[in-house]
Amino acid sequence: MRITKNSLNTTVGPEEWFTGTVYVDTITTPTEQSRLSAVNVHFSPSARTAWHTHPCGQTIYVTEGIGLCQRRGGPVEVLYPGDKVFFEPNEEHWHGAAPQRFMTHIAFLEVDAAGTSATWGSHVTDEEYTMPAM
Repeated sequence: MRITKNSLNTTVGPEEWFTGTVYVDTITTPTEQSRLSAVNVHFSPSARTAWHTHPCGQTIYVTEGIGLCQRRGGPVEVLYPGDKVFFEPNEEHWHGAAPQRFMTHIAFLEVDAAGTSATWGSHVTDEEYTMPAM
């Protein structure tokens, strides 16, 4: 058995990448042996990422709350605990919490050979951020 004690503090998600209040807990960062990055991301109600892409794709796994996600040109999708989303490599997308609900997900991705994990774009506008009828 091997236990690795967490030595990293919770960080606030950068304003350049997020709208609203977001907290990030790092699970693992890329090393010489593995290009895997994993973070536990806590979104306050209506908080969301900016539009972005990942060179090797990204999987998110919702652990609590209700979330929303969208790929460029597609509909806004509602996410519940246990839902998994795979965003294809270089697929422009965003994800975050539903209005008036918190949402937490674990995000898994690999960095590319240059160490790039994401390319960030413009913030998702209030018009783009809409809760679909349920």
